[in-house]
Amino acid sequence: MSKAEKIFIKKSEKISFDLNHRKTIKFNMGKYYSAFNKGMESFSDVELAKKKVSEIKLDAINNLGKYLQQFEENFTANGGEVIWAKNGSDAIDEVLKIVKSNKANLVVKSKSMTTEEIEINPALEKHGVEVVETDLGEFIVQVAGEKPYHIVTPAMHKSKEDVAKLFNEKFGTPINSTPEENTEFVRQKLREKFLNAEVGISGGNFLIADTGSIALTENEGNALLSMSMPKIHIAVVGIEKIIPSIKDLHYIWSTLSTHGTGQKITAYNSIISGPKKEGEETGPEKMYVILLDNGRSNLYNTELYTSLKCIRCGACLNNCPIYKNIGGYTYDTTYSGPIGSVISPRYNGFEELKHLSFACTVCGKCTEVCPTKIDLHNLLLINRRDAIKKGYDKTIWKQGMKIYKNTLLKRSKMDIINGDIKNIAFGFGSSLWGKERSLPKFAKQSFSKQWTNKN
Repeated sequence: MSKAEKIFIKKSEKISFDLNHRKTIKFNMGKYYSAFNKGMESFSDVELAKKKVSEIKLDAINNLGKYLQQFEENFTANGGEVIWAKNGSDAIDEVLKIVKSNKANLVVKSKSMTTEEIEINPALEKHGVEVVETDLGEFIVQVAGEKPYHIVTPAMHKSKEDVAKLFNEKFGTPINSTPEENTEFVRQKLREKFLNAEVGISGGNFLIADTGSIALTENEGNALLSMSMPKIHIAVVGIEKIIPSIKDLHYIWSTLSTHGTGQKITAYNSIISGPKKEGEETGPEKMYVILLDNGRSNLYNTELYTSLKCIRCGACLNNCPIYKNIGGYTYDTTYSGPIGSVISPRYNGFEELKHLSFACTVCGKCTEVCPTKIDLHNLLLINRRDAIKKGYDKTIWKQGMKIYKNTLLKRSKMDIINGDIKNIAFGFGSSLWGKERSLPKFAKQSFSKQWTNKN
């Protein structure tokens, strides 16, 4: 058992029975389900919409090299600069190079899971650069010294009382502040940062090949300010975010917003094609797009390549019974839930993170709700299969499954011993179920024997 797996099991046992956590997640998820169900009503044929988005993304992935090259040519022609990063270290080095060359001391960041993936914040802070998260949820977890809990709603695990208490401790705001009051406090605090930051860093929801643009979707306007107010804008984007044409956004944006938050369309949708041109008064003087691989090419060359169609809506997390019980932090990876359990072992070490693919009931709900029709539960089974093939399963598990299979093949073998002995035997393994659970009791006779004796 890897160290990560031991930590995973320990965290799972603790958080699954944390009633306060369960209450907060149930409340916040309830809000999502209500909005999601209403949002689905906006589609006359939701399956047709998902099929269209899936086809767009599959075309993009199948022709990844061609579209990335087209994006680079067009973005460069727009006055921007494209930088290719093989891994997280390369991306960090490039960001540091830009920040240092511009003598920047303050960086504002919009919400970006890609920069969370490469851990850009601690790298910049190590070099004396102040980094401020400007998305409200990201700001909350940054102040708390935590990482995002969820890929769309970073502070989902916190109640309004938790946030009020946190701000009271960190900023001296009233302990009984309302969500509206705390939001206004953050708004005013961030305005100063936007005005003084030399560099703005964002992610990118999509890379548009035919126009050489990045597309950003948000609800707060912080991304718009992060990329337009500082003189330097750096976008760190995974290579799988490419789409062929600006015309594709018509389908993708509405599907993303509906599955992510239940909205027909998010509040702010921006298309950025490079730095400001001569005669333009607003926008960055320089713009860089760092195209990040960081394991994506490895995933591309496996049966799991269709997972690169993911548009990070978070619907699979919100509908996963495991995620809802063990929470986002238990996974201890940037990408959690079903999609994270598919890709994280391939990004960050298969042997160390193989256990994530076993944390699944194979109910198929993730596949059912996925807007790009990724066959998630079957991809998780592929990871499980590969773990077995590589010999990562435990010897005790293999032997146990052999005995289990051999016993179940014949009814006579199952009925050799009576219920009392079975209860004693299974009692020795009751700890495997966790201390919070109890095993059901076997009847003295099996159902088949009871039925035979009755007739």
